[in-house]
Amino acid sequence: MNKRTLFHAIEPYTSPKRGTYFDFPIKYDFIYHVDGKNLDFIPSSEEFYWFELEVFDRDQIKHFVRDLLGKIANAPKVLKYRYVFFDCPPNFSVLSYSTLATCKLILVPVNPDFYAARGLSLILRHLKMRIEPFPLPTIAVFMNKAGYRTNIGLFGETRRYMDRCKAVCEESQKSGFNVHWLETFIPERVDVKRAIHFGGWAQQYTSDFVDLFKAIEKTI
Repeated sequence: MNKRTLFHAIEPYTSPKRGTYFDFPIKYDFIYHVDGKNLDFIPSSEEFYWFELEVFDRDQIKHFVRDLLGKIANAPKVLKYRYVFFDCPPNFSVLSYSTLATCKLILVPVNPDFYAARGLSLILRHLKMRIEPFPLPTIAVFMNKAGYRTNIGLFGETRRYMDRCKAVCEESQKSGFNVHWLETFIPERVDVKRAIHFGGWAQQYTSDFVDLFKAIEKTI
């Protein structure tokens, strides 16, 4: 079977001909199903490493993700999706530009450290610069890897960084950003790291992620 990735979709889309973009049908050699889960995914490709180093016109690439989602939505042989998540790298590339300009919600995780707290305002300003002239979508910010223990609660240091990030979000709202600070956080869990490394999941911490998802649903 001829497997396809995002790279196979974007390659003809950015070609000079442009009349041949998405010249293959969307089916399950492009979308992969997770067995036993109500979940599908589209893998990335290592070719994107070289792709990101090339220079593309923003106008040429800005509608790629939007057009791809339209192609998927109209594909007769795949499911209809309620949510679509994009995992973007922590840098602004031509592909992330196309993705961010399509999203209804941008989720920004921050870690409890000095650089993450100071860098949040920079991230928000860059998002606005990168996404224009498209309207800026809703932005939700939450604390990841929070220092937390069941018997004592949040660590004092983590709480201070959370308060700083919340203040940045509130200040950004005054500048017209539709940005929200989520009080729900993801604690730092060694068992989660170990479980993912060995191909499993730490079931006892599922509630942390369920609570975050509920907060995200409420935001949008």
